Amino acid sequence: MKLSNIPTRLAAGGYVLHSGMEKWGADADTAAGTHGLAAAAFPAVTSLDPVTFLKGLSVAEMATGAVLLAPFVKARTAGAALTAFAGGLVAMYARTPALRKPGSVWPTPQGIGVSKDVWLLGIGLGLLLDRRRPARGGKAEAKSAAQAARRVDRAAKHADRVATRADQVAQRVAKVARA
Repeated sequence: MKLSNIPTRLAAGGYVLHSGMEKWGADADTAAGTHGLAAAAFPAVTSLDPVTFLKGLSVAEMATGAVLLAPFVKARTAGAALTAFAGGLVAMYARTPALRKPGSVWPTPQGIGVSKDVWLLGIGLGLLLDRRRPARGGKAEAKSAAQAARRVDRAAKHADRVATRADQVAQRVAKVARA
């Protein structure tokens, strides 16, 4: 693990792990509120039991936090996990009009707590784009920047595929729950 990655991995990992631990023991009202917010953004979640949904979210948060905190996990792997998780949070923010001012990306008072998750996405992308080699100059630097841009594009496409797959899994779980 690079020394420069330690502060961001500790901050993000500790925060996400703690958030997951708090959700694990949440009451039914908290589960219903969190479930309602997620269901508004991802309709497939609607058919899931709120307490079950919150337990699953809790496990995902704790796993993501643990991956970030584990020193033996490569920065890119930790970054991919955080980018996928934070991508879902940012997608929820973007899909919920009540969290944003009309015609804007800026949050309403109700959206401030969720809009702040963009920093997790930034940290995840930073770790995902991390490289072991020292910076170079000239043409090599331009080539490296182009490669980084391609990696960001692939990461965004991957995050979209993960979100789509999560919707599909939620639909299947809902279908099984109805059966």
